[in-house]
Amino acid sequence: MKYEIVELEKKVVVGIKIKTTNENGKSIQDIGMTWQKLFSNGLYEKIPNKVNNKTIGLYAEYEGDYTKPYIFVAGAESSKEDENNEEIESIVIPNGKYAKFIITGDVQDSVGKAWQEIWNMNLKRNYICDFEEYQNNSSDMQKQEMHIYIGIED
Repeated sequence: MKYEIVELEKKVVVGIKIKTTNENGKSIQDIGMTWQKLFSNGLYEKIPNKVNNKTIGLYAEYEGDYTKPYIFVAGAESSKEDENNEEIESIVIPNGKYAKFIITGDVQDSVGKAWQEIWNMNLKRNYICDFEEYQNNSSDMQKQEMHIYIGIED
C-alpha cells in the first residue's frame, strides 16, 4: 500500500469520544455505534466552528500498540479548542510527521481493509495519534475518498 510522509500542523477535533479495544472485534461495534450517535442525534450539526465539511475518525491515548485499549473520537475539525460539554469533547491532533494513505471505495469496507494492511506494515508508529479524514466529496458511499494519517516517529 502506497503512502507519503507529510508534516502536519496541529488540528482540533470536536466530537464524541469512546474508549475501546481491537480485541474480539469490540472496536468495530464501538466505532460504528459512535458514528451512528454522531449523526443520528444531530450532534454533527452542533459541532461549533467547523473548518470544513469533512468528518474525522481519531485514534489516540493508546495504552501500548494497536492491540491495546485506546480512545476513538468521531467528529470534525474545529477552529477552537475546549468546546467540551456533556455531548461533545475536543481533542488535539498534535503537529508532527504522519504517513498519509489515500484510499477510495466503500466507507466501511475500504477503511477496514486499509487498517488490516497498515497493521501489517513495518511503519515506525509513535502511537500518539492516528486519524481518518473523510473527504465527503461524493454522494455515492461506494466511491468515497478517505485519507488515513498514521503518526510516525521523527
